[in-house]
Amino acid sequence: MVAVSDGQRSGRAPGDPAGRPMLSPALTAMMDAVGAHSGAVYLLPGDEPVLEMAVMAGLPRSFAAPWERVGVGAPIPIARAVRERRLVWVGGEEEMARSYPRIAVVLPYPFALAALPLATASKVYGAVFVTWPGSHPPELSDRERHELQVACERLALRLERAAAENRPVRGEADQLVAGPAGTADTLGTVEAARLVARLPYGLCSLDLTGRMGFANPAAADLLGVPVGELLGTHLWASVPWLADPMYEERYRAALISQHVTSFVALRPPSQWLSFRLYPSATGMSVRVVRARAVSVTGPAGGERGDAPPRLVSMSQALSLAGALTETVSVQDVVRLVAEEIAPAVGSGALALLGARAGRLHVLGHHGYPDPYLVERFDGMPLASPTPGTQAITHGVPAFFDSRRQLEHLYPARHATPDGFAAWAYLPLIASGRPVGVCVLAYAEPRSFSTHERAVLTSLAGLIAQALDRALLYDAKHQLAHGLQAALLPHSLPSLPGIEASARYLPATRGMEIGGDFYDLVPSRPLPAAVIGDVQGHNVTAAGLMGQLRTAVRAYTTVGQEPAEVMRSTNRLMIDLGTELFASCLYLRLDPARGRAVMARAGHPPPLLRRPDGRVRVLDLAGGPLLGIDAEATYPTTEIRLAPGSVLALYTDGLIESPGVDIEDAVADLGRRLGEAGDLPLEALADELVGHYAAAEERIDDVALLLLRASSARDAD
Repeated sequence: MVAVSDGQRSGRAPGDPAGRPMLSPALTAMMDAVGAHSGAVYLLPGDEPVLEMAVMAGLPRSFAAPWERVGVGAPIPIARAVRERRLVWVGGEEEMARSYPRIAVVLPYPFALAALPLATASKVYGAVFVTWPGSHPPELSDRERHELQVACERLALRLERAAAENRPVRGEADQLVAGPAGTADTLGTVEAARLVARLPYGLCSLDLTGRMGFANPAAADLLGVPVGELLGTHLWASVPWLADPMYEERYRAALISQHVTSFVALRPPSQWLSFRLYPSATGMSVRVVRARAVSVTGPAGGERGDAPPRLVSMSQALSLAGALTETVSVQDVVRLVAEEIAPAVGSGALALLGARAGRLHVLGHHGYPDPYLVERFDGMPLASPTPGTQAITHGVPAFFDSRRQLEHLYPARHATPDGFAAWAYLPLIASGRPVGVCVLAYAEPRSFSTHERAVLTSLAGLIAQALDRALLYDAKHQLAHGLQAALLPHSLPSLPGIEASARYLPATRGMEIGGDFYDLVPSRPLPAAVIGDVQGHNVTAAGLMGQLRTAVRAYTTVGQEPAEVMRSTNRLMIDLGTELFASCLYLRLDPARGRAVMARAGHPPPLLRRPDGRVRVLDLAGGPLLGIDAEATYPTTEIRLAPGSVLALYTDGLIESPGVDIEDAVADLGRRLGEAGDLPLEALADELVGHYAAAEERIDDVALLLLRASSARDAD
């Protein structure tokens, strides 16, 4: 939660010398200007990269509990607006689900949202979001955009002025719009009450927090609770059989979407009631009637009173759980815990420690001023008497409210002299075995309540499952890269008259290992080059790739001609009995004569760049893929290779992209080869694969082998 200032405790609002609120009026004026029904202002506290909600308007703050404190790097609109310093617009529930699935899981309702930074030319002070009901058009109008941007610029200047005058701006009271004080002039208060009392169905009025402000006698009779016990309470708290999260969820859905919503509920033992919710910006009217026969029994729950404020709400837990399922590597887990979980529970620093071979291992940490404070525990035996090792060994969480309490149980040399004042050591147990410990550190002494301990322990279970998967992924990833490195040449041999350079990029899906390969064979009397692609991205494909590369080398060494090398390799694949196929391109190089002889098996055609910069596609004759037909033949083609010429051999990962025609992709590769062909060969290789190397996702492996004739007599 945002800290409460001294001004609030004394009745004066912070951020203004006269005690007047700054943020709340600016937010409500902004909402009124664009017709938004809810919004919030976030502030950046100091240099910490965390956005803290300072005030909310139009909806209960609990609706935004998962995003009470968020890291600037979080994948949500408010953080994105700060990172990119621009307005971020989400036009509806479909766009929210597509672009921000974590929010859509928690708030799967029709609404639109705009997020904007509070920034001057030199500094970002925070951000604002406002929302509209689902009836808002899918696009933000120019007027709305202008109003929001001007209002945010104005508020940013006021925040800048407050900072210059050393006036801290903190949280303010949330703005929940109250209903009208009186009734319409055409109907007196007494007559209105009599009118509603005569209605045969129940009517209730709820404010924006869900508390009941009015109920007619019919409503009390249908609910089975006297009116006096209903007023001032939450409907789902005062009526035991409505104490189910599903019914509270319908209330949230109606308020956020501003759409009429309904549900049926069973009043024990057998009476079904229908509830219809009519929301507005000031609260909600509820109509209650007897329902027709219902064939499926609805959920019911135990009685609930007003609970104390939750450290992490159910919706927040869902958001965090969904986020953890998206993590892949250990560093993904560390980053998520640092950016989302730690801010949500108020932690200032964290460390994830793993357990392997009887020792502690530092998997990652965040927020510690001196990294050595954590890294010195790397490799520590689990038998050492430290809070972290004890949590792992015994599987019991440990909470220390203060340094004095920590040092009372552990000598100072075994405690953590990290400058923090309270700690939670949470064992990470997955499938009944310890995988590590999560250490959360707090800047101030902290009394961990029973509820808070339960929440942190539950979060530790979610982290443990994600970490266990991530450790397995990292181990497989390391194995895959080691296998790939062992199967591909570590370096290319030096050949007289030929300069060579190669690049390999694995696919980013699966194990990041595949069947693309290349090689340069310094055989006598003439060297050879080969590039190929075994279908698949797994260990089987990589193993077969290793066999093919070895076979090509062997056939080349014994002096087989290019056509025979391809036939022999094809027969080997068929004899191996594999169901996989492979494409291949084989060259016998003769730089002294300025010639090259090629044989092709279903492989993309190479590109030849002449010394004058012209590039052409070598559409060679060839045979089928390797491993299909035991009787296949592979005709050869001889080409001229003048000094300065560059041959580009590649696999289909370099030219295949969703929605892009293959011929267009080959033409584009040829254009880039022609433009950059005079670069040093290493730089040219980087230029040709640069786009793919920077991509976050590659659906296929990419292999590239460049050959430049550097010293041979001119055969042109």
